[in-house]
Amino acid sequence: MSGASAAAIALYEQALAELQCYSGDPLATIDEALAESPDFVMAHCLRAYVFVLSTEAQAAPEVQASFDAAASLPSNARERRHLVALRQFLQGSWDGAIGALEDVLIDYPRDALAVQALHLADFFVGDARNLRDHVARVLPEWSPDDSGYHALLGMYAFGLEECGDYRRAEEAGRRAIALNPCDAWAQHAVAHVMEMQGRAQEGIDWMTGRQGFWATNSFFAVHNWWHLALFHLELEQVDRVLALYDGPLRGERSQVVLDLVDASALLWRLYLRGIDTGDRWNELAAAWEPLATDGFYAFNDAHAMMAFVADGRDRAADALLAAQQQAISSSTGNARMTWEVGYPLCSALRAFGRGDYSTCLSLLRPIRSRLNRFGGSHAQRDVFDLTLLEAARRDGHYALLRGLANERIELKPSSPLSRRYRQDAARWAAQTAGIAAI
Repeated sequence: MSGASAAAIALYEQALAELQCYSGDPLATIDEALAESPDFVMAHCLRAYVFVLSTEAQAAPEVQASFDAAASLPSNARERRHLVALRQFLQGSWDGAIGALEDVLIDYPRDALAVQALHLADFFVGDARNLRDHVARVLPEWSPDDSGYHALLGMYAFGLEECGDYRRAEEAGRRAIALNPCDAWAQHAVAHVMEMQGRAQEGIDWMTGRQGFWATNSFFAVHNWWHLALFHLELEQVDRVLALYDGPLRGERSQVVLDLVDASALLWRLYLRGIDTGDRWNELAAAWEPLATDGFYAFNDAHAMMAFVADGRDRAADALLAAQQQAISSSTGNARMTWEVGYPLCSALRAFGRGDYSTCLSLLRPIRSRLNRFGGSHAQRDVFDLTLLEAARRDGHYALLRGLANERIELKPSSPLSRRYRQDAARWAAQTAGIAAI
């Protein structure tokens, strides 16, 4: 590692371990490494990646500063590959950055930071196959005796889950946890398996039984609390859902975008069910409003729009759509995401909020099969399927509701919500048959 003392390398390894487990404060640790060795190229790169992967427009100056610092220093071939990837991120090219990181791993399959950054980049563009296969490419080059092996297993578990290989995903996730109980990503990968299979009570037991490992000193805790809340919601334990929202999910009023996304995604599910959430939307929409004109990442835009719609903030919603139109004209990867998914989706959410369910359906149905293109997981994007279901019900489009409900019943036979939607459709079918008979 160019420009690094032994003490700085030890701090770098600590920061990387914190990033792999989503624990502690990897930024503070890497800043310590840079204080020890200001010319440490990979420390500057790690710092840049942490800010890149926040998906926040406000982080761009920090990415640029770290990139500039690293680029001005003597570096080796591997480090220069990282600089290529970071330059692509700075230019807004997710595809370019992913390609550059893939090139790093082809020649250096034991570069743990490259694996970590590439896995999250694959997630942010919704590439399920590469979430699995980029890790699979390098996994045989590692040993269970390596300190970061648990992280590879956890990432592989998530990739397997997103590809629908639930048995192997759960197995890999549990192996990762056995190696390092504090691996919050592996914890969440197993939670995803249980969510997709409708194993709500098992999911609650999995999360609460291991709460001391994933909920303490973790910057990923809010997302794991969100998973626990989803399990309770599946069992229609609304009081418990609201208690989690008011407590660990939103109690600290985090301004971190990834935390705001989870808050919107949970409240919108309650909004679709017609559940009164008091003034919670007002606080959340106020947190989103300064970001309304970012046009930086379409997945975030959709969750901001939920808050603006539910809280009746028409000016903020207008500003967000205008920013998206401007983003579409750029040459970034987000331009494609926004054009293909983000803008029509936000417009559909806006129509839903106005009670124009027919327009919501006409906008949302054509993009449903490509929602993965703007990132997130199956569990996260399920909120848009739920929006489609509820729009069909409110619009009186019961034939569509029946088909959509049938899909969900096949995937989650035990889901009370899915059964209720199918019962609504069945009542319509019975009534229609009765009228026809008359």
